[in-house]
Amino acid sequence: MHGFVKNLETMVVENVDFRRVLYTAKHTQLVVMSLLPAEEIGEEVHKLDQFFRVEAGTGEVVLEGERTAISSGFAMVVPAGTNHNIINTGGVSMKLYTLYSPPNHRDGVVHHTRADAEADDEHFVP
Repeated sequence: MHGFVKNLETMVVENVDFRRVLYTAKHTQLVVMSLLPAEEIGEEVHKLDQFFRVEAGTGEVVLEGERTAISSGFAMVVPAGTNHNIINTGGVSMKLYTLYSPPNHRDGVVHHTRADAEADDEHFVP
């Protein structure tokens, strides 16, 4: 199929991997994530714009040092160059998805854990 047409909410909620790239287009990439209690994506800065949406769980988003409580239904837009982090502060896994514009990860990559992601030096290759 050309494009991506699936029940994203179900895919996000059922995902148990730290990071899973679902779809990569020329200018945008769709990735689902699952953060264990007390886990975080890790402080980072990208040269690209990023969108996040939380489907389940509670936590905090940190944008340039400013912390904001987030939960199911919250969306965050992170402009390029913004120092950011998402932290699961709840007692269950936080389920979220993100859109990178342009793509940031190798198409189809799956990192089962944060340690797997940190050990992999993968990068998007057009």
